[in-house]
Amino acid sequence: MIDENIQLNAVELATELTIAWLSNSNTRTSADEVPAFLARMHSSVQSLMSGAEGTDAPAAGAQDYSPAVSTRKSLANPDFIVSMVDGKSYKTLRRHLSKHGMTPEEYRVRYNLKDDYPMVAPTYSEARRAMAHRIGLGSVRKGDGTSPKAAAKSKKPKAVPSE
Repeated sequence: MIDENIQLNAVELATELTIAWLSNSNTRTSADEVPAFLARMHSSVQSLMSGAEGTDAPAAGAQDYSPAVSTRKSLANPDFIVSMVDGKSYKTLRRHLSKHGMTPEEYRVRYNLKDDYPMVAPTYSEARRAMAHRIGLGSVRKGDGTSPKAAAKSKKPKAVPSE
């Protein structure tokens, strides 16, 4: 009886996962691929329920990833950074990494990079810095530095009381 409930739960979970996958507007699939996906989901759910997946988890975590390019080649051009995931060039890696489900820290760990490995191309970073400097970000205001109104008020001469 218990095994039958587990079996039904695995079927229900696999079905719900497949329905959720198909309801995603970004999923482009043909009707022929759905049964194969459902079968994969069912086997995955069954292995998770039986606990067999727990023994494989440490081996999967220790997987060695080979970079698409070398670190030197990744940083060779100041106009872009070449991703070690797919070998394509980007001005900034943050959005690209999020598409692959990684944070910059995880990316650095995965490819044994130093903590100061840049996530933004130097030319792009310099252009952003120059633009921020041009519009006045980071500059200290004149006066006491509390607010623009306070600085404007402090410039007015004080009236001397008459006797």
